[in-house]
Amino acid sequence: MFFHLCLYVLVTQIFLLSTGALVAAQPLSTDLRWVVDESGHRVKLACVNWPSHLEVVVAEGLSKKPVDVISKEIIDMGFNCVRLTWPLFLFTDETLASTTVRQSFKNLGLTGSISGFQKNNPSIIDLTLISAYQAVVASLAKNNVMIVLDNHTSKPGWCCSKLDGNGFFGDVYFDPDVWIKGLTKVATIFNGTKNVVAMSLRNELRGPKQNVNDWYRYMQKGAEAVHAANPNVLIILSGLKFDRDLSFLNKKPVSLSFTNKTVFELHWYGFSDGDAWQTGNPDQLCGEIVNDIKREACFLIDQGYPLFLSEFGVDMRGTNVNDNRYLNCFLGWAAELDVDWALWTLTGSYYLRDGIVGFDETYGIYNWDWNGVRNISLLQKISVLQYPFRGPGYTEADEHKILFHPMTGLCVKKMSLLEPLVLGPCSKAEAWSYTSQKTLTIKGKYLCLQADDMQQPVKLGFICSDASSKWEAISDSEMHLSSKLRNGSTVCLDIDSDNTIVTSSCKCLNKSDHECDPGSQWFKIIDSTRRTTDMNFFLAMNLMVRNIAKNLLSYIQLRHISTRQ
Repeated sequence: MFFHLCLYVLVTQIFLLSTGALVAAQPLSTDLRWVVDESGHRVKLACVNWPSHLEVVVAEGLSKKPVDVISKEIIDMGFNCVRLTWPLFLFTDETLASTTVRQSFKNLGLTGSISGFQKNNPSIIDLTLISAYQAVVASLAKNNVMIVLDNHTSKPGWCCSKLDGNGFFGDVYFDPDVWIKGLTKVATIFNGTKNVVAMSLRNELRGPKQNVNDWYRYMQKGAEAVHAANPNVLIILSGLKFDRDLSFLNKKPVSLSFTNKTVFELHWYGFSDGDAWQTGNPDQLCGEIVNDIKREACFLIDQGYPLFLSEFGVDMRGTNVNDNRYLNCFLGWAAELDVDWALWTLTGSYYLRDGIVGFDETYGIYNWDWNGVRNISLLQKISVLQYPFRGPGYTEADEHKILFHPMTGLCVKKMSLLEPLVLGPCSKAEAWSYTSQKTLTIKGKYLCLQADDMQQPVKLGFICSDASSKWEAISDSEMHLSSKLRNGSTVCLDIDSDNTIVTSSCKCLNKSDHECDPGSQWFKIIDSTRRTTDMNFFLAMNLMVRNIAKNLLSYIQLRHISTRQ
C-alpha cells in the first residue's frame, strides 16, 4: 500500500504541475461561471472537507499526525484546497473560544487523545481553541493549500438533522444577529491571511422554519457583512433543503452591492435519495436526478455564477452498491459541467462523534489511524475531477470533445492506427468532433469511430456515412452511446477487461431491470479546450517515475532486510 501511495503521489504531482493546478494568484474572484485568479486565469477548486466543528472544536486527526504532515499530504493527494469547517459559537462564545485544546479534551472525558495530541502537535495542545483553529489555517497556507472557511453549525457537534436546533434562522441555536456577528469576526480575523480564499456562510439550511423570504433577508445581510469586513474572499451561499435546492433564485436573483465574488454551493450524496441507487434502475435514476439538479441548481451556471459542489462522497470501503452506482452518475455530471468541488471527507476517525469515541469515518480518505489512504483506487478515480477541462486561461486548443468513462475515471485515447482504442488518463484523451450527423471524428482528421462487431473492438474508418458510424446517446442518463452493426443489431460502447473500447449489447435500458449495472457502458461526451499533453513529456515522466519507483522499492526491501536482522 505504501509503495502504491508513493507512486500515486509522484504521478499526481507531475500531473498537477503540468496543468498549473498548484498555482493561484490571490485574491480570487469570479468571471461569469468560473473562479479566477488575479490574472484572470481559471482556478478550479479541488477541495477536501476537514471537519473542525464537532464537540472538541479542533480539527480532526491531530492526535494521530502532525498538522504540517496532514497539510502536506493533502497536496500530495492532489487536492488544492480544504473546506475547513467551524462552529459559530467558537467565535461568539468567549468561554468556548478561550478554552484550551487540552481542557476541551478533558471536559469531554477524552483523556486518551491527549497523549497522541501532545506527541504530534505539542505547539497546539495548550493553545485556546480559537488559536488552534488559526494554527491549522496557518499550516494549510504554509503548505500552499487554499482554504474555504465553512460555518457548518452553531453549536459544536455532528451535523445535520432537521430538528437539531442549528438548521435555520430562528432555531434555538441559530440567532441571525449572533450569526452576523460571528461571520464578521471570522472575516476580520482572516482578512489578509494568505490562502484564505473564500467563506461559506452556512452549511445545509434546513428544517421546519426554512423559507425563501428569510433566506433572502439574512443570507444577503450575511454576505454584505463578510464583504465589508474582508473584500478579498469569495462568498459562498448555500440553498435550502440540506443544500439541495437553489431553484427559488431562478425567479429572483440575489441583490448584493458587490460583484464578481459570489459563488453558490450544492450538496449531492448517494444517500440523498435513500437506497434508490441499489433498488432502482441506475440509468433511469441517473437521468431523473440529473434533471432535478439542472432545475434546482445548474441554471445558476447559465446566469453567470460558479457552482461549487461543496459536499459529495462515498463509502471508501468500496462495498456500498448504492454509493458505487451513484458515483458513476455523479462523475459523469461533474466532469461534463467541470464544476468546483469538495470531497467529504479527509477524516479517518473522529475524536468523538454521536457519543462514540474514535468513530470510524468510512467516507474518509484516511484510514482509522490516519496512517494511510483507505482506498487508493477510489481516490485515483475521483482525481479526474482535479483536471480543468476548460475555462479562462485554458484555451490551449480549439474546443473539442473527449470521451470520458466515469466508472474508471479515464478517457478514450488512440495508441496508434494499428492498435485498438483504449482508456487512459484524460490529460492524454483523444480530441473528437461530434457532428450533427452523430459521427465522432478525430479532430482535424478524417477518421471516424465505427462499430465493427459484437464484443469486438471499435475501429477508425474513413467512410463515415453508414449506420455503424453514427453514435447517439439513447438512454435516460444520456451516457449510453449506441450504434448499429451491419446486420442491424443495436450495440453500445463498452470496455473489456483490458480497458479496450468494444461494443456489446446495451444493458439497463429496460426500466424495470433493477439488478443491472450500466457502469461499463456509460461514456460522457465532454467539452474541452485543453491540448493533449505531449507524449514525449509523459514518456519522460513515466521513465522518471519508473526509476524512482525502482529505487524506492530497493530501499523498502533493504529496510525490510535490516529490520529482520
